[in-house]
Amino acid sequence: MLTNNKNVLSWVDEMVALCKPDKVVWIDGSEEQLNALRDEAVSTGEMERLNEEKLPGCLLHRTLQNDVARVESRTFICSRKEEDAGPTNNWCDPKEMYAKLTPMYDGVMKGRTMYVIPYSMGPIGSPLAKVGVELTDSIYVVLNMDIMTRMGKQAFENLGDTSNDFVRGLHSKADINPDNRYIVQFPEDNTIWSINSAYGGNVLLGKKCFALRIASYQGKNEGWMAEHMLILGIENPQGEVKYITAAFPSACGKTNLAMLIPPEVYKKQGYKVWTVGDDIAWMKPGKDGRLYAINPENGFFGVAPGTNAKSNFNALESTKKNTIFTNVAHNLDDNTVWWEGLDKNPPENAIDWLGKPWNGKTSTEKGAHPNSRFTAPAINCPCISPEFNNPNGVPVSAMVFGGRRAKTAPLVYQSFDWNHGVFVGSTMASETTAAATGAVGVVRRDPMAMLPFCGYNMGDYFAHWLEMGKILGDKAPKIFNVNWFRTDDEGHFIWPGFGDNMRVLMWILDRCDGKVDAVETPIGYEPKPEDINIEGLDITVDTIKDLLNVDIDLWKEEAKGIEEFYAKFGDKLPKELANQLEALKKRLGC
Repeated sequence: MLTNNKNVLSWVDEMVALCKPDKVVWIDGSEEQLNALRDEAVSTGEMERLNEEKLPGCLLHRTLQNDVARVESRTFICSRKEEDAGPTNNWCDPKEMYAKLTPMYDGVMKGRTMYVIPYSMGPIGSPLAKVGVELTDSIYVVLNMDIMTRMGKQAFENLGDTSNDFVRGLHSKADINPDNRYIVQFPEDNTIWSINSAYGGNVLLGKKCFALRIASYQGKNEGWMAEHMLILGIENPQGEVKYITAAFPSACGKTNLAMLIPPEVYKKQGYKVWTVGDDIAWMKPGKDGRLYAINPENGFFGVAPGTNAKSNFNALESTKKNTIFTNVAHNLDDNTVWWEGLDKNPPENAIDWLGKPWNGKTSTEKGAHPNSRFTAPAINCPCISPEFNNPNGVPVSAMVFGGRRAKTAPLVYQSFDWNHGVFVGSTMASETTAAATGAVGVVRRDPMAMLPFCGYNMGDYFAHWLEMGKILGDKAPKIFNVNWFRTDDEGHFIWPGFGDNMRVLMWILDRCDGKVDAVETPIGYEPKPEDINIEGLDITVDTIKDLLNVDIDLWKEEAKGIEEFYAKFGDKLPKELANQLEALKKRLGC
């Protein structure tokens, strides 16, 4: 036993009585115990060891074909009142959901081992960290949680012997039947139940389930924020570091921005970029009144396809040791891994993600699943921030929202104030690409990139953002919106993107420091075109002017779309946001 906390012990006993495992193993996080579990997973064929010279400590895993991604249709927020889940979540009465799931868990671990995983989201000892305990019958989950969290005995140090403030996670693979697959959050009970999946996002309960869905609800009640945001630091040649958080819907280059490599023009001056987090930020006002952020995670759960030395050198480097690869192709010639977009040399002698022989040179099938993953320790990342484990977090100067818009949103603009910034975040949208669906250019709203991850009513979530603005007052971070994806009439991207996005971040930081003026437009403050550094780029100031152009007719359409979206929230929509919409329409001359 790793703890004397009676709340933990009685809950574990209760779940053992329900699931009836043959054996219960408490995970202490020791290398000895983890090595024994790795050996066991390899001996049963659940995992395969990879080339120890090229990929030391790395393992390969495959999930079933019916179990390859998060399933939003099977993800529920079971608050006691339906209105507390809101219009953007699936809701079920908690009594009803417990009654439905309890028989599924009854005896589900007979013949199996239950692993008890204590873990900390956030650095051990951090006032911003929270403790979870996940019970699972999957070694894959144990080994991934070791990478993604601060797992083991030390996690209980934060909890102590009397606290009841821990998140109870119960997971069983069961028989991986998609018809009985459920990922359920009970926010008022600090509880997550997941059954009939063995895929990362559904079963690593510290990730989206706790760090966003449960934590966003906790944050609302406790006066802090759990956001789907990267955290990066930009260090100037004098050694001063300023931190930015940023939220983007999927397919908008979030991980690339988090691990950005400065372009030559900044590198030669001595600028550096530091990664604090690539996915989730927990933020709380500090003693000095500013907002401080930690990354609650300890690793990266990244999408493999498209990750390569050019698109994201730092992410690829992060996968070179002690990483778990899921659903990628297995190169048999040198016992390494491969995925689409890694390089132009697919292996001829390989096993694809389905476990079938695969010749990458001749096959029309993909070697890796499009949502194949790597679980890599953050410490592997060449640009991991020296402040990564700072228990107090890092002070946030700016918050950035963004999406993929071909014509509407300009390259960058700043909100007029905090409340207007909340309006900008709440109306965030991306247009679908050909890759995503048949219909191209359909606008999908994803407020603060939290649509699938907000653990309570999104109208109340917006109100919480507005409340945080009041608490922070003049110390609140400045809020911006960016769009790297403006296209010309032929559909080509105008802005170079990738590392060159730092040029926009530099303007953002200059605005935070009051070093540059801005131009007022109906949608917010924009840069003077000459204030975006284009040295070394094959574009002109006129190109920047085009990228900053605000098309009033398109924005009138945008205002209509926002009105339709806001209607979903009825009387839960904060009056302040309705006022912001009216003010925008007035500025546009609607």
